[in-house]
Amino acid sequence: MKLLLAVDGSDHSYEAVRALRYLSRADELHIVHVLDVPTPAYPSMIPEVTREFYETTERSMREEGTRLVERIVSLLPMEVGPVTKHLVIGSPADQIIALAEQYKVDLVLLGTRGFGPIKERLLGSVAHRVLTFAPSAKLILRGPLKALDKVLLPLQGQPDAEHAVQFLERRPFRNPPTITLFTVLPHTRPPWPVDDAIAKQMETEALRDAEDFLKETATKLVPLGHETRVVVSLGTPVEGILKEAGAWQPDLILMGSRGRKGVSRLVLGSVSHALLHQGAYPLMIFS
Repeated sequence: MKLLLAVDGSDHSYEAVRALRYLSRADELHIVHVLDVPTPAYPSMIPEVTREFYETTERSMREEGTRLVERIVSLLPMEVGPVTKHLVIGSPADQIIALAEQYKVDLVLLGTRGFGPIKERLLGSVAHRVLTFAPSAKLILRGPLKALDKVLLPLQGQPDAEHAVQFLERRPFRNPPTITLFTVLPHTRPPWPVDDAIAKQMETEALRDAEDFLKETATKLVPLGHETRVVVSLGTPVEGILKEAGAWQPDLILMGSRGRKGVSRLVLGSVSHALLHQGAYPLMIFS
């Protein structure tokens, strides 16, 4: 796999570096630090002074960025794969997305300071934009990835399951973790009048069908070295995922986004972004 590691010198960046030890050896590892050079916001400043200020600031940030990237390289785990370093100027999110597209990377890895939803709506965070627009899989860390033994895999229908299997067939993890395949069904009653007994029977049948679907998918993961368990619950997607995560305490939540259109893509987006904000778990979105 081709990996892109985005670093900004924060503690979260160093956690992203440490997380590499749980991923398979990269065919290519691209390390990028983006210089978001500020432009003077004083209209009365003469152009020559503005240009000098910008160039001085850029030079200082470039020197500091070069030291940062070299420090990151010195901390990389053993057998991480061939490394290419990038120091670019611009908007961090836009540059990360552009590099992901240019080098056709399979996974973007970054830490996030964890803006709250209100602040993110006002300012927009790098993690939010990368999660939304990067064409590759994304691994976003709000904290340390202390182990990678247990993965929670929420699934929504057959296409989602097929994409999950295809992603895991690429063996992204250094050691195959135990995977909980999980789906949550809504509390719904049919639109026609039924008594409680019939409604309960329909709910039971829906849960059984969902469990059979998860078990069928689980059989495809066993040859890849994964131990599996399946869980079905009733409720809403975000609440159901967080409840199961709280009970099982996974090291990572893995979700899919590829092949979704219209409302289902909006639902996926709302769920993944809600988990980024509300959950305390590392989040990987495959595409």
